[in-house]
Amino acid sequence: MKLSAPIFQLKRRAKLMAKAGNLPLHEALDTIAREEGFARWSLLSARIATGSLSETILSRLETGDLLLMAGRPGHGKTLLGLRLLLDAARTGRRAVLFTLEFTEPQARSHLRQLEKPPLGAADQVEVVTSEAISADTIIAHLSDAAPGTVAVIDYLQILDQQRSKPTLADQVAALSAYAQSTGLIVGFISQIDRAFDPDAKRLPDIGDIRLPNLVDLGLFTKACFLHNGEAQFQNVA
Repeated sequence: MKLSAPIFQLKRRAKLMAKAGNLPLHEALDTIAREEGFARWSLLSARIATGSLSETILSRLETGDLLLMAGRPGHGKTLLGLRLLLDAARTGRRAVLFTLEFTEPQARSHLRQLEKPPLGAADQVEVVTSEAISADTIIAHLSDAAPGTVAVIDYLQILDQQRSKPTLADQVAALSAYAQSTGLIVGFISQIDRAFDPDAKRLPDIGDIRLPNLVDLGLFTKACFLHNGEAQFQNVA
């Protein structure tokens, strides 16, 4: 979706609106966002932030990497994961989405909405949807994948919700070992803990990852944390 003006001009418009109407700035920003077709400002700014961010991240990922993409709901982590796959497909890499959240038509619709010319990358992204998704099924699906293949898992915290699946710690360890041995890149969309306080720090960090079950976060090699239109990409290990 194309904005009616650059984001800095939209911010200026919101400040003038807040001053003229004696409104809190966040209300004015949300009003501007709705005029642009977004439910709130955080979604608009996340959409803009993830545009070139995904290309930057893809250029800095190495074979064998495990990537965390983490943020609160509505702050751009899923958009980032989908854009990363589109960028990978656009450069000729195999790109696979494993989702426990979307149906395939939903995932396809989101991918096509995010696609930019030249078109075609959205149809090249493989979409795997099943309640049975686990490290074992992911590894089996990627058994013939070439080094540099990018896989994104949506999302970390529900990989082991079924009791029949191995623990989350075991699944992450298995995927880490497989990525390193085959040269794949595996990204995990992740929630952050509700205790994260944006008034105390601007962005979440590795200590804010929500972990209903124990996981060795040292297995992740890179991470991107998002909040309120800002993002920070960093090495973990």
